[in-house]
Amino acid sequence: MKLPQGFKAAGIKAGLKPSGKLDLGLIYSDLPLAWAFMGTTNQLKAACVSRNRSRFSSGDPVHGIVVNAGNANCANGDQGIWDNEDFASLAVNALSLPRVQSMLTASTGVVGRKLDMEKLKTAVPQLVKELELDTDHFAEAVVTTDTCTKQVTKTLRGGARIVGVCKGSGMIHPNMATMLAFVMTDAIVSQEKLREIWPDIVNHSFNQVTVDGDTSPNDMAFVFSSRQARVLEEDFIQGLTEVAQELAQKIARDGEGATKLLTVNVSGARNDEEARKAAREVVRSPLVKSAVHGNDPNWGRILVAVGYSGAVSDMANLKIDLQTRTVYHGKPQDFDAAEISQSLKVNDAVIDIDLAAGTAAATAWGCDLSAEYVHINADYTT
Repeated sequence: MKLPQGFKAAGIKAGLKPSGKLDLGLIYSDLPLAWAFMGTTNQLKAACVSRNRSRFSSGDPVHGIVVNAGNANCANGDQGIWDNEDFASLAVNALSLPRVQSMLTASTGVVGRKLDMEKLKTAVPQLVKELELDTDHFAEAVVTTDTCTKQVTKTLRGGARIVGVCKGSGMIHPNMATMLAFVMTDAIVSQEKLREIWPDIVNHSFNQVTVDGDTSPNDMAFVFSSRQARVLEEDFIQGLTEVAQELAQKIARDGEGATKLLTVNVSGARNDEEARKAAREVVRSPLVKSAVHGNDPNWGRILVAVGYSGAVSDMANLKIDLQTRTVYHGKPQDFDAAEISQSLKVNDAVIDIDLAAGTAAATAWGCDLSAEYVHINADYTT
């Protein structure tokens, strides 16, 4: 996928993944990049998350980010912190940048294993030599248990472009997920504006995804701008939101062991927070996810999840539609269970819920829960 103006990217094999697949990536710009960032809320944080948060607080622009997959470099004590700093330094030196602070880092993979710095010392200079004008090798290099790469592109009026790349398949839950997301744009937008709008966009995209209820210590979402092409602010915000939401859906669709994307639309909430919370709880519920996997129109599980979400609803008028068929509206409705079960035998399952308590709405994305999910995670390190 072609990159926006001012960006280059690369992905190579460093030998960090036992599979021997691409596992080292780089996004780079000769130009100082405006950027915004959101990271995990897990109290356990990988060294890269803490370092990036420090860089974010400084307010300084950056020139890019270097990423490794196959090793989280998390829970490694001081050694992990030093290795992460050396990881950034390797990229800075290979790119002949003046300051180590101008390069961010990201890691994803198994927790508690030390980075193989000898392999990185050899690989990072080669990585810089492979920089190109598209994202394909980078997107391949950052995945772990993903079954496919995840990329989205959008062109705005006037020609400005937004390109997003992310990884994520398991340990996915709001605030945030075991995902890394990298969104690049050449739209002229200030760093202050990026940092103003990015949290809300993340909250309505990446923070509305759940696969298994676990929150990773490494998850981060970035947006970078090379500030080359003029754009209307409202067009940019809409385009950035659409790219983030499409990436979020790709993560949900590729959930570990998933066979279908589950979309939960909530309307009629008192406020945005309650709408988002109700949607997340339904899409997170293992019982709802199992029922969707088995094509079972068990609406009671959906109603229970709405109830414990804490969102206020008018239970006498609350309405649940499953695959557009109304199954509950203040009381059980007559419906053809076999027909709805058959309608669930597709790649996309949709639940619509009207809380009948207000005008706010939100959407959350997830996937079904299959036996394959257990197999993948039971054998993850062995």
